[in-house]
Amino acid sequence: MNIRKAQFEDIETLFEIRTSVIENHQSREEIAKLGITPETVAEMLQTDCCAWIAEIDAKPVAFSIANATEKTIFGIFVLPDFEGRGVGRALMEKAEEWFWSQDIEEIWLLTGNDPNLRAYGFYLHLGWVAVGVETDGDMKGAMKFVKNRS
Repeated sequence: MNIRKAQFEDIETLFEIRTSVIENHQSREEIAKLGITPETVAEMLQTDCCAWIAEIDAKPVAFSIANATEKTIFGIFVLPDFEGRGVGRALMEKAEEWFWSQDIEEIWLLTGNDPNLRAYGFYLHLGWVAVGVETDGDMKGAMKFVKNRS
């Protein structure tokens, strides 16, 4: 597996991966209604965000994206055929290292707050802590991760 920083020419790949997931699936139209378009992602990558692409045999199979200003991981998305191979964990570690390198010691993410969701269990397994529920549309659980927590 190779993990590299996403470039502008990777934006279409990010959308292809994002719209291919099974859990938390959203179409391009649904994502656009949230204000997430190729143009806004390009702008994000020029400012305070960073994204990484995981490749297996030179094929992009997953990505993560994070925002330094908001101290938030926006998401980790893995193609269904590559789930369960440690790709998500490796992308999370890359994002966490990026935050730590910027002296950000507490990071956040929003996820479904249903313990039956695979993503929810994945984040808990990696040491994230559920801290509350947001009610912006669908119920979402806020999680945080603190550097050097014992």
